[in-house]
Amino acid sequence: MKTETPIARFWSEFRESRIAVAALVVVVLMIGVAVLAPLIAPQNPYDLANLVLSDARRPPGYVGSSGYTHWLGTDAQGRDLLSAILYGLRISLQMGLVAGAVAFAIGVTLGIAAAYLGGRREAFIMRVIDLQLAFPAILLALVISALLGQGKAQLIAALVAAQYAYFARTAHGAASAERGKDYVEAALSTPLPARQVVWRHILPNCLPPLIVVATVQVANAIALEATLSFLGVGLPVTEPSLGSLIANGFQYMLSGRYWISIYPGLALILLIVAINLVGDQIRDQVNPRLKR
Repeated sequence: MKTETPIARFWSEFRESRIAVAALVVVVLMIGVAVLAPLIAPQNPYDLANLVLSDARRPPGYVGSSGYTHWLGTDAQGRDLLSAILYGLRISLQMGLVAGAVAFAIGVTLGIAAAYLGGRREAFIMRVIDLQLAFPAILLALVISALLGQGKAQLIAALVAAQYAYFARTAHGAASAERGKDYVEAALSTPLPARQVVWRHILPNCLPPLIVVATVQVANAIALEATLSFLGVGLPVTEPSLGSLIANGFQYMLSGRYWISIYPGLALILLIVAINLVGDQIRDQVNPRLKR
């Protein structure tokens, strides 16, 4: 009799939710078109030499001076909006995934270290984490972005500083529960290095809730990046993300040129909702008490 692997069992439960499967397909497709943006986009929106101002603010379906159809219209700079969305989606995903990975690494390290060390060091680390969690993430990100200025590295630093505390709190709770179990005590009674006990024994058993938090925080990072870019303290105008594209068309909303902001906004909403739906299904599976 063939034994079902944990991954196969997880996928078997995951596909029971048609909504979650559809959301996963949407996420994969959006990542795919973002990665392949230079190959499938009709225009390179960063190449200023190819932009024609006479094509600016044209409605969807307009045939531009270059001869191809702008299916989603053009923005105020004459860029093909479909191409701008594909490239903007690429930047937004890059910012969300990189910031989420760095925040995951920092937060998990701090949370597990605090649970393992205990005593005053644990209290100090967790009080700092709790103090940061008392402030809204958008407020911290705004302050840090304003101090550091515009740029990818500065934006990632702001997103990480605003989000690592969520990973640290989750990792600390999970590691504290694992710290008192018999298998950890047995590992500590052997001459194993402390780091080996932490990373090979405690961390693997803390991963399920951390994966759920990581899924949610990637979506939050994308939304937070879009908010900062919309407010003008995120990425520079030469590297427009979805938030920047929405901001570029905001002033034209009342003049009837809705497509400049609406279409990037729809792409952003679709991406965030799809990631959250996938995260909700993963949460239900790793916590049996939350299963419907």
